Formats: sequence, structure tokens, C-alpha cells
Amino acid sequence: MYDVGGVRMPRPFKIRRFGHFGFNLKHLDAGIEFYTDVLGFRITDETTLLELLDESLHPFVERVVTDPRMIFTSNTSDHHALLLAHTSFGTLSGNAADNTVSQITWQVATLGEVIAAEDYLREQGVQMLRLGRDMPGGNWHVYFHDPDANIVELYYGMEQIGWTRNSRPAEMHYRGFDSRPPLPQMSEAAEVREALAKGIDIYSGYRPDETHLDEKYDVGGMLIPRPFKITGLGPFSLFTDRLDAMVEFYTTTLGFEITEETTYRGHRAVFLRNGTAHHSLALIDKALRPILGLSEHTTCMSVGMPVGSYTQLRAAVDFVQDRGYQLVDTVPPELHPGIDYAAHVRDPDGHLLQLYYYIEQIGWDGRPRPAELRPSVAGPWPDVIDAHSDTYADLPFMGPLG
Repeated sequence: MYDVGGVRMPRPFKIRRFGHFGFNLKHLDAGIEFYTDVLGFRITDETTLLELLDESLHPFVERVVTDPRMIFTSNTSDHHALLLAHTSFGTLSGNAADNTVSQITWQVATLGEVIAAEDYLREQGVQMLRLGRDMPGGNWHVYFHDPDANIVELYYGMEQIGWTRNSRPAEMHYRGFDSRPPLPQMSEAAEVREALAKGIDIYSGYRPDETHLDEKYDVGGMLIPRPFKITGLGPFSLFTDRLDAMVEFYTTTLGFEITEETTYRGHRAVFLRNGTAHHSLALIDKALRPILGLSEHTTCMSVGMPVGSYTQLRAAVDFVQDRGYQLVDTVPPELHPGIDYAAHVRDPDGHLLQLYYYIEQIGWDGRPRPAELRPSVAGPWPDVIDAHSDTYADLPFMGPLG
């Protein structure tokens, strides 16, 4: 047992939430437009792989990477929730042909947990990648592989972007680390004081230009550019042909709990949680991918993107369809238990985004709602629906909607 903030736990860290993820896209510009103008993520930083790597590596990168841009986007005050890059980044990383996910990232509570996790994971024989602090974003991290060779990150300390929308200026990126940092580290407040003492303009960071957006939709009394606001991330749903190994890794090694298992067309799906939401990660037999008619180019079945209300969900469905994006109706309820009303929309590369307003919450006894007590959802969706005992039970979006 390990002391994690004064509590005995079976690992020296505790995953608190799904933090962010990345997609490698063939149609990068179309993807940027979809995730920003349509779904409402805002660009918080733009850089290139060449700017982040030593010049000695540039010739190799230029041979492999077709488009070196890295686009950081966010739907909250976190510096980034979604990282967009070109498909050739996956080639550089040695990804399997159908792996378009550049990283799957989970947040822990302290820098000490990140450092302790690195030691613990090495002891467990996990394939480690790197330890340090990312810039842009400022998050302290450890990267490693899961059994399917997905790049997984545990992190602490994501940069927060406030009302001015300015990110940390590039001149402050000298506080990045590409190796194990000594502990303790200075605070973010001390970093700002140090930057001011160096004469750095702390307000000179990247700021997105969103003047082309028409803020005409009344969402709960606020005028914003869309009739909905994506308020969080997750669950993340992955196809795998090593289901037992993946479940073992995420439960035994990383500490997820199994909420429930389902079967569809004779194939298993396992739903895991790290908090009170029914699941934050779904692992699904890859044999279902062609049965569902989903894209063979990615192991990602879907990424959940909750909106603020059922009314917003219905408006979001109309909004994305009016702009020519395709809804997919082949994902059955057995593959998203705990989420009743859900709409799945394809991005320009064929990834599925799962729009929803509610996910079942798990109480102190760790038991999900029995399947027979879950509502049956059939179309057309009604204008108004009845509340569950845990409807709107989680925290509201903490900042203004726009």
C-alpha cells in the first residue's frame, strides 16, 4: 500500500479524470474547422514539431512528417483538451496503421504522484516513453504504452487560460523539462514573478481570433456562436483485439474499476470508471468495428463530449446536421450504458464524437443502475424528458459559456 495524500492506496497515484487526447488527421484543415468553428473548441496555441525538436532531428522529421503543425485546442480553461496533428505524426511515432490516437491522457492530483507513478510503472514492466514537463501547456507528465501500444499520459498541473484567452508566452517555455525534474519545484506564481523579473511580457501569449463567429444563439440567457456548449470530455471508447490484456492493464496497473460488461452480437464490451461517472473508458472487441459499419482506419470507437442540457443536445444535433456533418445511428445502447440520449457524429476523418447531456453517476456502493431500470430511448426524441435521480447531479460548467 502507498500513502497518497495521507490515504492508503494500492498504487502511489490516483487517476482523477480524463484530461485530454489527440487525433492524427489526414484532413487536418477540415478537422480544425470542424472542432473549432462547429464544435466550439478554441485554439490556444499553434506550433510545429520542428520548433520543439533539436535541429539534428529535423532532416528525419521532414522525410516522415507531411505537415509538422501541432494545433492545441480547448473547450474549458485547460490549455488543451484536444491536440490536432497530421496523420504522418502516427508514422513517426510507429503507430499501427489503424491507430490515429496520438495520446490518451489522465489527470492525477500532484506532481509527486507523477514522479511516483513513473517508478511504479517501471517496476510493473510497463514500456516507458518519457518523463518531464510539456510546453506548450505546462503540464508535468509521464508517458508510457498500454498493451495496444496506445500512448498514455498521466499528468498534473495543466496551464489554465483565463478571461483574456492569452496562453503562456513562448518566452516562458524555458521552464519545460525533458527529463525527471527534481522535487520540489517552484509554484506557478513564482514562475510568473521570475518571468516579470526577466522582462517577459506575460500577456504576449497566443490568443485566438474568433471575430468571424456570429454570436447569435441564446443559450440559457447568453449569446454564443452555437446553440450548445461542450462542457467536458469523455468517456473515451477504444476498439481492441486484446480485450483481456487491456482490461487487466487498466484495472490492475492503472486502478480503474469495472462498472459493468455488456455483450452485443456475441462480442464483449467492458466499461471502466475512475470516478463517479458510469464509465470514463470503454474497451470494445474490435470484431464489432465492421459489424457497426465504422471506419477501419481508427481504433477509436468514439469520444464523449457532454453538453450542458438536454435542450442543448437536441440543438447540437440539428446544428451539426445543418452544416452537412453525418450522424451515425449504428451504435446501439449496449455500447454506451449509463448514457441514454446520445448522438454520434463523424468528424472529417471518420472519427465518432458522442454528444450527450447525461451520464449515470455511481454512488458509494459502486453499483450501477440495473439495466431494467434504465429508460428505453426511441425516436423521435421528445421536447422534454423526465429527470433521473442523478440528472444534473455533477458540477456545472465552471466558467462563462462564451
